Amino acid sequence: MTTTAPATLTRDALAVLQPGFTGTTPPDWVLRRLGEGLGSVALFARNIESPEQVTALTARLRAESPELIVAADEEGGDVTRLEASTGSSFPGNHALGAVDDPGLTRAVARELGRRLAACGVNLDWAPSADVNSDPGNPVIGVRSFGADPALVARHTAAYVQGLQEAGVAACTKHFPGHGDTDVDSHHDLPRVDADLATLHARELVPFRAAVAAGSKAVMSAHILLPALDPDLPATLSPAALTGLLRAPADRGGLGFDGLIATDAVEMAAISARYGIERGTVLALAAGADAICVGGGLADEGTVLRLRDALVAAVRGGELAEERLADAAARVRALGAWARRQAGAAVAADPEIGLTAARRALRITRAGEPPAPGGPVHVAALTPVANIAVGDVTPWGVGAELARLLPGTATATYREADLAASGLPALVANVLRSAADRRIVIVVRDIHRHRWMADTVHALLAARPDAVVVEMGVPQAPPLGALHIATHGAARVCGRAAAEVIAGKDAGR
Repeated sequence: MTTTAPATLTRDALAVLQPGFTGTTPPDWVLRRLGEGLGSVALFARNIESPEQVTALTARLRAESPELIVAADEEGGDVTRLEASTGSSFPGNHALGAVDDPGLTRAVARELGRRLAACGVNLDWAPSADVNSDPGNPVIGVRSFGADPALVARHTAAYVQGLQEAGVAACTKHFPGHGDTDVDSHHDLPRVDADLATLHARELVPFRAAVAAGSKAVMSAHILLPALDPDLPATLSPAALTGLLRAPADRGGLGFDGLIATDAVEMAAISARYGIERGTVLALAAGADAICVGGGLADEGTVLRLRDALVAAVRGGELAEERLADAAARVRALGAWARRQAGAAVAADPEIGLTAARRALRITRAGEPPAPGGPVHVAALTPVANIAVGDVTPWGVGAELARLLPGTATATYREADLAASGLPALVANVLRSAADRRIVIVVRDIHRHRWMADTVHALLAARPDAVVVEMGVPQAPPLGALHIATHGAARVCGRAAAEVIAGKDAGR
């Protein structure tokens, strides 16, 4: 039997939701629900045109709710929302891990946080603390600092500190670790069969560092870890959220007392098995405090369905009203913290992202490649982008090379092109388009794509002077007269590589 007044129960149910919406100005329904207790909103690329526009958008939202949490999935690197149309000014985690300078990572995160705070975003669903122990991982990859738990831990802590120095709450993800998966949880439920000893020695090391660094929030992963819970994915598992993340250290837990947010409940790992309403109820009951929804379902109807499902679960005894009240209180506490941080004085460091991208390059020269100069032909071998990255954000080196070497052209090739024409015809097409210009072959995770490797080897057989740029996780041996591993595909990573190819890298 519930004792909470209906209005309070409804406010608490709205408080724990983190929905998205469409448009670059706040819809009327969002403004109404803010007045009724909605505690957070989430911004995606569809909501963002310019810093000035986002600043106006968040100001309008806060006119209705001064302690509103405005979240964004802004990792920098391949996953960017603020710069989705241009590519990020910051390299991603893998590049930072390759440099392995925690001070640099902290400075990059601080500048990213400064830019988020300046336009009114006060919760960043970052950093990714996943240990990339499976190099074939289809969704983490360059979003991870690396494969070594200690390295990932020190950079996770540095990133958390940098963001929060700028007044933006960090939301460390994807607990308890999405790195050892070969399935994308946007599409299905990944399973990690590591035992508890491995989990503590590998996956949990960066999350312990994040907690020690004061991360204000942690995001759960939609992954099944039978050693923890044989039945429920971590997002819905009391054993994972309450028994591991919340439990004190003397009981084998991490002792985290901040906000637990879920990854998006409309992802197939949850929605296809449980439905978003039941998934939301189970997540709250397991110990989550905030429900991310709206990357794909961005409408008032979804918010009302989830609100009503939570209220019904409390009234039906499936969800304790105290648990819902506690979750809502944690959301409000984070909103109050964020409001107090507004206007944090952080000096601008506009070039730090490019500096980091330049330092992250790994350059391998085989003999003497042709001297720089003159336009080149860029052959971009392009895989299908995962949902976290999206297919809107440009990547590669073509645009930057065209700026540095006028007359440069880029052609994009996909696996479907190879299947349609065959390898000899595709290679002939590249050679014909290049004519007498140097060829720059751009790849992304060549170790994961046989078609890409076959194409590169065939092109190098014909043009051994070609340059190869790897913009994913560099697992394959270096190829080409000049091989550049950027450790990510952010715009600044492309610029750093283009400088080397064009001989504009100040002798690096």
